[in-house]
Amino acid sequence: MRLLLVEDDDHVAGALSAVLSRHGFEVRHARSGEEALQALVPEADAFGVVLLDLGLPDLDGYEVCGRIRKRTTTPVIMVTARADVRSRIHGLNLGADDYVVKPYDIGELLARIHAVSRRTVQEEPAAVVDHEVQFGDVSIDLPTRKVAVAGEAVQLTRKEFDLLALLAQRPGVVFRREQIISEVWRTSWQGTGRTLEVHVASLRSKLRMPTLIETVRGVGYRLVAPAA
Repeated sequence: MRLLLVEDDDHVAGALSAVLSRHGFEVRHARSGEEALQALVPEADAFGVVLLDLGLPDLDGYEVCGRIRKRTTTPVIMVTARADVRSRIHGLNLGADDYVVKPYDIGELLARIHAVSRRTVQEEPAAVVDHEVQFGDVSIDLPTRKVAVAGEAVQLTRKEFDLLALLAQRPGVVFRREQIISEVWRTSWQGTGRTLEVHVASLRSKLRMPTLIETVRGVGYRLVAPAA
């Protein structure tokens, strides 16, 4: 996913860009409101999310948000030190999709980015779900939502299939726990960790391949193709 990061502090932007890149984002950095708006001129919908800091050197962040919303439906997450409710309401009324208050936890930020981007993803043709994925004896037919092991059908619940299909989109890539919960359960990750663990355990049991879904301690899970 391409992400437009609007942040005037190069040190903050550099550190955040590095973290986002490690989680699969292609980040473009804009140092001012005008630079951000110019980035949206050629291709208004080229970005999956705009991460907008309100403390910009040239334009008021709220004005930038309003002008972005006039050009594109791309989700906008405001980032600011203003924690009062009136500021949040003002930002949301201007068209922001979410609001993050500094200092924030990077896990929470990632979960919010994935949450607001789901709307755009759901509106686009799902290119990743038009084929069958094969992992050893496990076949995942994404269009029909059918799973088989060695040719034998395996009955999965809706959430079990959604979890397996998400991991199958990028085999070998670690999906953070909060990202999985945000995309599969459509909710915040706090307090839902036990539910995720139960579903992973159930998948391992039903697929009869305990090592197919690998736990990355302290981070999340990934799908690992079995050795030939």
